[in-house]
Amino acid sequence: MRYLIKIQYDGTNFIGWQKQASGRSIQGTMEKALAQFSDTEASITAAGRTDAGVHALGQYAHFEYTGKMQEYQILKAFSRWLPNDIKVVEITPVSDALSARYQAYEREYLYILAKEADPFRRNYSGYVPQLRAQLKPMQAAAPYFLGKWDFSSFGRYNPEVPNPICELKELEITEDDFAFCFSLKADRFLHNMVRRIVGTLINISHFGLKPETVSQLLKDKNPRQRLVFTVPASGLYLINVKYPEELLKDCKTYKYADITRGKHEL
Repeated sequence: MRYLIKIQYDGTNFIGWQKQASGRSIQGTMEKALAQFSDTEASITAAGRTDAGVHALGQYAHFEYTGKMQEYQILKAFSRWLPNDIKVVEITPVSDALSARYQAYEREYLYILAKEADPFRRNYSGYVPQLRAQLKPMQAAAPYFLGKWDFSSFGRYNPEVPNPICELKELEITEDDFAFCFSLKADRFLHNMVRRIVGTLINISHFGLKPETVSQLLKDKNPRQRLVFTVPASGLYLINVKYPEELLKDCKTYKYADITRGKHEL
């Protein structure tokens, strides 16, 4: 049986999603937990491979399960075997046609840029002390990113991802006393794309550049750009991933919160 799960994690002490030869990965940690209550070893495939230090409120992944547990029991088992910086919050039985990675049609990220260094929030926000970010210049430049473009200038080069075309559907920037918040939605993102877009917006603000600068950077299609830099991973959050409704039609989602509220007895 294939299951789609929604995951939350604090990425501070992980090398990222993808398991590697060494280091603590989210994927490796989750697969070890799954092996504790599954009849066979199974891999877990995520919607996106977040980097070291990146957090998630709505990461999705799928895996195959051959045991006899019911959905709420699987949620309970994950809770028992996972460390406290990872949590599976939802599980949905789906067809084999659904791939968490390849069927996702929209991804949403949030980036939090702190205005001042804060020792208590340093792992959960980015901070760039040498540059001055201002709301209005960044908001003026943001619309130039929207649309379907070759985002090569804003993604770290990766030969495993030959297609650099992405459709950025939303880029909203807000401000409060503590931070600037960047909300982005797209069909897909290149490696480091969100963090490099934010870095570029900061540079445009700091150097007083025209908003149209974004158009030229897109036209260049070159990842080596003087005005493009990557902001710290600690401020980035994967918020949500969307899948076609027809693949989830008639699929019931079970929530871990219902266990704690006493809505389901195991």
